[in-house]
Amino acid sequence: MNGPIRLNAAARADRILMTAITVCVALASATFGASVVPTSAAVRAVPLASEAADHGRTSEPLLPSSPSPRGSQAVDELLAQHRCLAQAMYYEARGEGEAGELAVAEVVVRRLRTGRYGSTICAVVYAGAPRPGCQFSFACDGSLGKPNSRSAWRAAEVLATKVFAGELPLGDSTGNALNYHAVYVHPAWADRMVRTARIGRHVFLGPAARSPRRSAV
Repeated sequence: MNGPIRLNAAARADRILMTAITVCVALASATFGASVVPTSAAVRAVPLASEAADHGRTSEPLLPSSPSPRGSQAVDELLAQHRCLAQAMYYEARGEGEAGELAVAEVVVRRLRTGRYGSTICAVVYAGAPRPGCQFSFACDGSLGKPNSRSAWRAAEVLATKVFAGELPLGDSTGNALNYHAVYVHPAWADRMVRTARIGRHVFLGPAARSPRRSAV
């Protein structure tokens, strides 16, 4: 069906509520963020800008895929998911500007949409943690225990809030990438993938195209 998704009155009310909360997340997390931990709340991915155009949809904020809990539980769960995205953007790409942090967000959201890396943002970001070799290195290399740059962390929080609220739709600057690595390393798994972009200090990669099977003669 073409055109914007039509929402009933209850869904519209929930959308307004959740969008209003996301606008306040960056401010609220300064107060509550330290006590918020990742939860298993079901949160679906915000459409990437290219996907929204392909399907005739408008960009939407991140919303729960099941009826959202009310009150403080809803706020805590939303803050947790926002915090996980902000942490990925900050620890993986701080100092690389908005483009670098949004590129990381693209990969996180794209992984979430595949359903193969976890059903929430926090599950995707912390996949494999705290064991060595986790999906996002900051989650298992001790980075979380180091002091933050207050201004850089604040910038990542605000940027993540804009992504959550749909105010800043994610594009495809990474070329549909699902992986990336720093430019100064070359992990073995990268040889099995195709380079799609370089942004800041990261090389982005996507799955290699499969060779078509030859029919038996």
